[in-house]
Amino acid sequence: MELMTERKAKVWFMAGLKGEGKTRKLIDMANNEAKTTDGHLVFIDDDKRHIHDVHRDIRFVETGKGFFYNHREFTGFLLGIISQNSDIQHIYVDGINNIIESVDIESLLKLQARLESIAKLDDVSFTISVNWDKKSLPDEIKAVLV
Repeated sequence: MELMTERKAKVWFMAGLKGEGKTRKLIDMANNEAKTTDGHLVFIDDDKRHIHDVHRDIRFVETGKGFFYNHREFTGFLLGIISQNSDIQHIYVDGINNIIESVDIESLLKLQARLESIAKLDDVSFTISVNWDKKSLPDEIKAVLV
């Protein structure tokens, strides 16, 4: 958890297969950061199952399953959230495979590149969980796994 607060404006991925505990780990990371940060945090999920697990100071956003067609639509959505609050320090996204209708390796890499640009410009970090076997991910994403 200290690693996350030491590095500002970074894009992180959490990968694993369904049922490996990614959601619980992501919630714990967000809740721990909420205890120590002065900035605002956002937790994005495709449903409201975990709304009561996330610390009350964290803004919870429910998108619905497959709400966004591709990574471009999703990054536009994120830019809208950031534009509403310049104090957002970190955005956590649970299950990008459920939120974006079409996610493959190529679109994941494009999402990573776009989020890295946004992170630098707006000083916002992102941690995104993805339902994917870690071994099959490209090196660019393996390098930023938590």
